[in-house]
Amino acid sequence: MINDMTKGNPLSLIFWFSVPLLIGNIFQQLYNIADIVIVGRTLGINALAAVGAISPIFFFIMFVVVGLTNGFAVITGQRFGAKDFSGVRKSVTVSTILSSVFTLFFSVILAVFMNKILYIMNVPQEIYKDAFWYIQIVIGGLWICNFYNLLANIVRALGDSKTPLYFLIFASILNVFLALLFILVFHWGVPGSAVAVIFSQAVSVILCLFYVKKRFPILHLKKSDWTFDLKNNRDKELSFAFDHLKVGIPMAIQFSILGFGILIIQSVCNTFGPDVIAAFTAALRIEQIATMPMISFGVALAAYTAQNYGANNFARIRLGVNKCSLICICLSIIMAFIMHYQGAEIVKIFLGDSKHHIIEIAHEYLFLSSLFYFFLGQIFIFRNALQGMGQVIIPLSASLAELIVRSFAAVYLAVKFGYMGIFYAGPIAWVTAAIIVAAGYFSSLGGIVRKARILFREQRKAA
Repeated sequence: MINDMTKGNPLSLIFWFSVPLLIGNIFQQLYNIADIVIVGRTLGINALAAVGAISPIFFFIMFVVVGLTNGFAVITGQRFGAKDFSGVRKSVTVSTILSSVFTLFFSVILAVFMNKILYIMNVPQEIYKDAFWYIQIVIGGLWICNFYNLLANIVRALGDSKTPLYFLIFASILNVFLALLFILVFHWGVPGSAVAVIFSQAVSVILCLFYVKKRFPILHLKKSDWTFDLKNNRDKELSFAFDHLKVGIPMAIQFSILGFGILIIQSVCNTFGPDVIAAFTAALRIEQIATMPMISFGVALAAYTAQNYGANNFARIRLGVNKCSLICICLSIIMAFIMHYQGAEIVKIFLGDSKHHIIEIAHEYLFLSSLFYFFLGQIFIFRNALQGMGQVIIPLSASLAELIVRSFAAVYLAVKFGYMGIFYAGPIAWVTAAIIVAAGYFSSLGGIVRKARILFREQRKAA
């Protein structure tokens, strides 16, 4: 259902928008959790380490696609907030064309250079083959991931966070059954888990397309929406496409920087052998679930901010950000408490009871990183608010600073303190990025409000 977020109680709108996102994000993680639990329990530590060793590449790929489609959807949300429904449809077609071209190019580059990438990442020889085929299958299905994220982000830009959730839940459950089928019955090993991920997401794309066609008249595209009048309106058409690229590309770069930082940490982690790789893999999956509520509030805030920015409701933007920031502070304290006292038990779900050394390593990471969830939560809030307003330079700068700090800390501290040094890299980077995006948000919003007031006064004088 389409939801106008320019009216009504901001906290209520953001909260109820974020609930389906939270549920959806949890089920999204089932794609990865199914890999870890099923592969780890049925194929052993080396198979688990193979999936874990290339997880940063997987996340890097997903981050680029999600960043690009998120950026395109910002323009869609702003057009919807401005009640420009023709612009909404045009934004959908432009986003589809641009993201398709990018995905094709990105997939070819990754497939050609994957052997070299795995070599640079120090993937151990005993897990190299499984790691290579897993990631190649993911790359082959990248266009499916692109279309799902594009559809989901467009629908969310219109204020509906429930529709993508329904199909994601179905696909996530399907993924679990398919992973078990391909691994235990067909004996496809680690690559079978990757096939299950891609096939399941393809189902969600097909179902989402049919539902959108039936339930969303505003997204019923016409032939004219796909037509680009470069002869008579060349500047206007190119300007509209450039508006999408101006937000989408920096967001894709920003997300890729985050993914690249994780990739560097994993490359350092890979030098410590399969046990540390398996522990780090399990810990990261748990952390992703623990921080899901904060991530969901951030994504909801981006849709809320985009619509209100399009409607010039700047006071509502400030109010929504303040309330979300306070909620994330509370969530970070709760999650840190859970990770501190129950982290080891949660790790056992992934690794079983017998791998005590690996469980201890994973719990050490969770104990340390959870103390800094406060800063991570504020990154989600201020970064998404800036992106909703179409401000991409500050989040990009923060991501670049985070990459530099994370990479330096991981390499330097690993030499000094072993694998424990890697665990400090993330928290140090979070503190750095949080300071940058918070300062950027307050500066940007203040500047936008001042410009709006000047324009309003000039319009009144002219009247």
